[in-house]
Amino acid sequence: MTTPPDATDAAFQEALRQDTLGLLDDRAPCGYLSTTPDGLVVRVNETFLAWTGLRRADLVGRRRFVDLLPVGGRIYHETHYAPTLRMQGTAREIALEIVCADGSRLPVLVNSVLDRDAEGAPVVIRTAVFDATERRRYEQEVLAAKRRAQESEARALQLAQTLQQTLIPPTPPHVPGLDVAAAYRPAGDGRHVGGDFYDVFQVATDDWVVVLGDVQGKGAEAAAVTALARYTVRAASVEHDAPSDVLRTLDEALRRADTDRFCTVVVTRLRRADHRWSATVACGGHPLPLLRRRGRRPATVGQHGPLLGVLPAPTFTDTEVPLRPGDALVLFTDGVTEGRHRRGEFYGNERLETVVDQHRGCAADVTDAIMADLMSHQGGDARDDIAVVTVAVE
Repeated sequence: MTTPPDATDAAFQEALRQDTLGLLDDRAPCGYLSTTPDGLVVRVNETFLAWTGLRRADLVGRRRFVDLLPVGGRIYHETHYAPTLRMQGTAREIALEIVCADGSRLPVLVNSVLDRDAEGAPVVIRTAVFDATERRRYEQEVLAAKRRAQESEARALQLAQTLQQTLIPPTPPHVPGLDVAAAYRPAGDGRHVGGDFYDVFQVATDDWVVVLGDVQGKGAEAAAVTALARYTVRAASVEHDAPSDVLRTLDEALRRADTDRFCTVVVTRLRRADHRWSATVACGGHPLPLLRRRGRRPATVGQHGPLLGVLPAPTFTDTEVPLRPGDALVLFTDGVTEGRHRRGEFYGNERLETVVDQHRGCAADVTDAIMADLMSHQGGDARDDIAVVTVAVE
């Protein structure tokens, strides 16, 4: 602390003479200080002394305002508070701490005004000090609550992402006689878990099921419903031969579950008999798959059915089609056809059919071409979750 000028100093006396607010009630609800332009305390009221435990005799004419601040406050005083006061003549709602007589710190809000004489020379600084203890406690509680909410959200997000990773197969299984490829991409930066899912699993020899679905909404609850849908389809496919019965079982499970979320699902049963593959398709509120045959433009296969988990007695329809060597079946979620350009244009069925028609290589070529063209259409920013599964007959 620098040694202050003596109380008989001319600047001190002039500040004291100019401080007409010195008669301010000592018991006012705020603290009051008047100082010389360089900060030497000229007057202080009883309220300030009561808050801090400091003595008037130790302040007036002996200490500067900056001496009452901790180290961090002194730095802020010299770099922000004092320059603002000199340039603008006022400083409002400055958050500081006052070091009390017992060494504790009192959080305060400070309003100061710099008075000048007729020639513009600084004469006195008048400072009102408001106890900000309750405000500081409230701010700390708000910050703590925000931190807890962020931590809770992060835990929920991590849980949902972990759950979804268990629902998306890392790679499709090897199916003798078939070429299978799949791709999945969540919306945006991938932090928010969506409801798109797919699965490829074996029921018996030369008997496979491909399922693709989309649960309404995002987050942990959507991931939980996705898990319910995926494992219900697996269990139902063992009990029922027809994909329509699998969808009916899933619909009942969703309506019994404690959720208001619905989903769309397409189930395809692939069987081989006499060295020939066939596909039986049933859809519940989902985009119909595309079937691409040799020498023909891709066309939809199957019949539309209702959303799952909504109607009391839905009806689903099975459609069986033979699959020949070179044929390909493409299943996709609405994140493909409803992918939007920045100008609002949908990707659409026609563009999807064109890409499938132009790429007649292996299943991975078809799937990769769809994803690349779709992301190009959206400028690299997926606005919805995307899932694509391609099954080609070797």
